[in-house]
Amino acid sequence: MTLLEGRTAVVTGGAQGIGFAIAECFVAQGARVVLGDLDLEATRDAVKRLGGDGVAEAVRCDVTVADDVDALLARAVEAFGSLDVMVNNAGITRDATMRTMSEDAFDQVINVHLKGTWNGTRKAAAIMRERKSGAIVNISSLSGKVGMVGQTNYSAAKAGIVGLTKAAAKEMAHHGVRVNAVQPGLIRSAMTEAMPAKAWDQKMSEIPMGRAGEVAEVANVVLFLASDLSSYMTGTVLEVTGGRFM
Repeated sequence: MTLLEGRTAVVTGGAQGIGFAIAECFVAQGARVVLGDLDLEATRDAVKRLGGDGVAEAVRCDVTVADDVDALLARAVEAFGSLDVMVNNAGITRDATMRTMSEDAFDQVINVHLKGTWNGTRKAAAIMRERKSGAIVNISSLSGKVGMVGQTNYSAAKAGIVGLTKAAAKEMAHHGVRVNAVQPGLIRSAMTEAMPAKAWDQKMSEIPMGRAGEVAEVANVVLFLASDLSSYMTGTVLEVTGGRFM
């Protein structure tokens, strides 16, 4: 028996990067997944890579719009019969120093990360509480723990996700719904590998394990929180950082 056999999971921002790695991990563990992303064509391509319509569905979703999130979750229930796992992963960056950051850049990041996670958490919880079971996993960041230069918007949003997760966990525990968060550190991706060498080396020097993480390593921790292996855990925040900023 695989860890998510017979369960249905929704992953926002699932077309690429960490989101796609989570979906891939879930499918390998027996889940059917619905991917929500702004880029519908990329999401459809991701579904093909996961194995097609039998195991995955693609939905265009703007997580800042409550009706879009409702439609995303409804597709999961309609296509696969249930909603068992919700992963709020969608995110963007608009980095700039506080002095030069525009108000719009601040609002965009707060809306996608924090409001988007709130929408996903509250909408999924409303469905899950009816069945008295479910697992919600919110993707925060190490930036929400320590703060990063040029990321007053992103660090604020990712810290907010931690507070949101803990509050929602307290509200939903007696309904049988668990809510946890993951804080990745430096994870190898197209975006991080495009950093200037000096910035990459600086970050690497802060990691006791001496290497960047892989997207699959984040996905495995999300799988743990989504599965019954973590059945007595709610309101927790797990760092996937190689020991950075302990």
